[in-house]
Amino acid sequence: MIMSPKKPNSAKRKITKVRITRGKKINVYIPGQGHDLREYSNVLVRGGRVKDLPGIQYHLVKGKFDFSTWERIPRRNRRSKYGLSKPKF
Repeated sequence: MIMSPKKPNSAKRKITKVRITRGKKINVYIPGQGHDLREYSNVLVRGGRVKDLPGIQYHLVKGKFDFSTWERIPRRNRRSKYGLSKPKF
């Protein structure tokens, strides 16, 4: 789904509904540019609200399960939010 943020921001933020293992359904923010999520994709959810989207309390973690990263160059800093291990250079 696409949601628009509160004033004064304007954009089209991507969110999705996720059913967690306890059976509860939550709305989750999809970070970054582009994604390859489909229905029945397995994802990892972390806490952390999105300030300009009311009611959104969770983020998806990129690079885990079926939610792959779209970046050509692997991240070196801030890897933990993307679920990436340390690059071996």
